[in-house]
Amino acid sequence: MKHFSNKPNILILLLVLPLWTFAQETITLDKCFDLVAENYPLAKQTLLLNEQMVLDIEAINKGKLPKLDLNAQASYQSDVTYLPLQTAIATIVPPNKDQYKAALDVNQIIFDGGMIAASTKVKEASYRVRQQKIHVNLYALKHKINQLYHSILLVQEKLALLKAKENLLKAQLKEVEAGVKYGTLLSSSADVLEVELLKIKRQFTELNYSKSSLLGQLSLLIGKELNQNTLLQEHVSLSGTYEKSQRPELLFFDLQKEQIDFSTALLSKSNLPKINAFAQGGYGNPGLNMLENSFKSFYITGLRMNWKVFDWKKNKTEKQALQINKDMVNSQKEIFELNINLELENLQSEIDKLRETIDLDHEIIVLRAGILKSAESQLKNGAITSSNYMIEFTHLFSAKSDLNLHQTELFLKKIQYRITKGNYTTNKN
Repeated sequence: MKHFSNKPNILILLLVLPLWTFAQETITLDKCFDLVAENYPLAKQTLLLNEQMVLDIEAINKGKLPKLDLNAQASYQSDVTYLPLQTAIATIVPPNKDQYKAALDVNQIIFDGGMIAASTKVKEASYRVRQQKIHVNLYALKHKINQLYHSILLVQEKLALLKAKENLLKAQLKEVEAGVKYGTLLSSSADVLEVELLKIKRQFTELNYSKSSLLGQLSLLIGKELNQNTLLQEHVSLSGTYEKSQRPELLFFDLQKEQIDFSTALLSKSNLPKINAFAQGGYGNPGLNMLENSFKSFYITGLRMNWKVFDWKKNKTEKQALQINKDMVNSQKEIFELNINLELENLQSEIDKLRETIDLDHEIIVLRAGILKSAESQLKNGAITSSNYMIEFTHLFSAKSDLNLHQTELFLKKIQYRITKGNYTTNKN
C-alpha cells in the first residue's frame, strides 16, 4: 500500500519538472544580435527601400516606351493671312478667324546616348548606399547589446555568488547556534550572522530589480520579451582571427564612391546626341492646308535629333564637384580607420590589464580562502568573535566578486574588440 501511495507524488513531480525546465529560458549573445537585426524598427526599412527601388527603376525604364500626348485647341484671332486675289476662274477665300484642332502626338526614343541605363545605375547605387547606411546603424547597436548583455550577465553572476555566500553563512550560523546552545559561544555571535543574512536578503532585492531593469532595456532593443527566469549563456568562446575587417562603414564608403562614379558617367552621357521618332495625327479646321476652310484629318511623321553642343562648361564643372565629393569620402574613410585603430589600441591595453588582474585575483582568493578557514576554526573554539569572522568572510567573497567582475569585463572587452574590428564571430561550446 505504501508503494502505491507514492505514485501520485512521483506523477506530480514528473509533470512539474518539465514546466520548471521550460520556465528558465536561455538566450545567447549571438541570438540577441540576430533578433535586433530582425526586430529593431530600423531593420524594417530594408524591405521598404527594396520596394521603393523596384518602383523607381520601373519608372525610369518606362522612359523607353513611346510617349502619347493628346492636344486640343480652339482659338479665335483678330486677323488671318490671305491673298487679295480674285480671278475669273476662282476666288481665294481667306481662312476663318475661328480655328479648331485636335491631335495625338507620339514620341519614341530611338537613341538616348545611354541616359536611361546610366540613370538606372545611379538610382541602384543610391539605394545600395541607403541600405548600407541601415546596416551601419544596426551594427552600431551591437555595442549597446553587448554592454547590456554583459551587465545582466554580471548581475546574474553576482546573484549566484550571493546565493553561495548565503548558503555558506547559513551553514556557519547553524554551527554558531549550536555553540550558543551549549554555552561555548555568546548569543551575540549568532546575531552578527543573522544581521549579515538580512543584508544579503537586501542585496538580493537590489540585484533583482537591477536585473529586471536591464532585461527590460534589452527586451525593447531585440523585440523579444525577457524576464527574471531568462538565463544568459556564459560559455561562449571567441574564434577566428583579427586579419580582415568587415565593418559595414567601410563598404558604405566604397558604395558612396561607386555612386559618384555612376553619377559622373551619367553626366558624360548627357552631352551625347539624342534621336527621337515622332508622329502626329489630328483633325482640325483648317488642316495642314491653311487655305481650305473645312475640317480635315492630317498627320506628320519624322525624326528629331537634339545635341547639346555647348553648355558653357556646365557639365565639366559638375564633374569637378563630384570628384571633390569623392575626395571627401576618401578623407572620411581615412579618419574612420584612424579612429578605429585608436580604439583598438585602447581595448587591447584594457584586455592585457584585465588578464593580469585576473591572475592576481586567483592568487588573492586562494590566500583569502585559507585565512577564512583558519577564522572558522577560531570561531568554533571561541578564539574570535563573529564580527572578526565576518570580516574575513566578507574579504573572501569580495575577492570572488572582483574576479567575476574582471572576468565579465574581459569577455566584454574581447567581444567589443571584435565588434570594433569588424570580424566578430562566436563558437558555442
